[in-house]
Amino acid sequence: MMFSTKAEYGVRVMVALARRACETPAGSEPVVSLAEIAERDGMPLAYLEHLVARLRKAELIDSRRGSRGGYLLGRPAEQITMAEVVEALEGSIAPIECISESADGSVVCSRESDPGHVCPTKLLWTRVRFSIVRTLAETTLADLLVSSSPLAVAEAAAEVLPSSPESTTTATAATAA
Repeated sequence: MMFSTKAEYGVRVMVALARRACETPAGSEPVVSLAEIAERDGMPLAYLEHLVARLRKAELIDSRRGSRGGYLLGRPAEQITMAEVVEALEGSIAPIECISESADGSVVCSRESDPGHVCPTKLLWTRVRFSIVRTLAETTLADLLVSSSPLAVAEAAAEVLPSSPESTTTATAATAA
């Protein structure tokens, strides 16, 4: 499963805003312009403008007008989960098209409209969805600021896949980098 550039770029914008919040002296507003983020990270400004509109609507970021205007986090990085960010940008998270979340929070398969039909793969896709959502919900924006080193990424991969020979190879390669 791959998330779109909406999620990728949106998370990168949120990280840039969180970094600015950490770097800004107390008493000053940690405002950063989208043009600055776009230039520094090589992302298209017009696309970022579209993404910040979604993030503002979800109250994850605020904006300031004027010559020193720009964007800042809507609340502390420790209080913003990646689930909130991704859902604000992508909508409901579903590993495949037929799986969605109903109003009561249960996972439904659109192919189960006939009461006699049970989807044989619903269990798999439900587990995949809950694993993704749980990981996003357990990861805060502050976690991304702390865990940007190759060693931290390798350790996180080892936590998720501790018994996989591939994860050991990947973790070893990342640690060596």
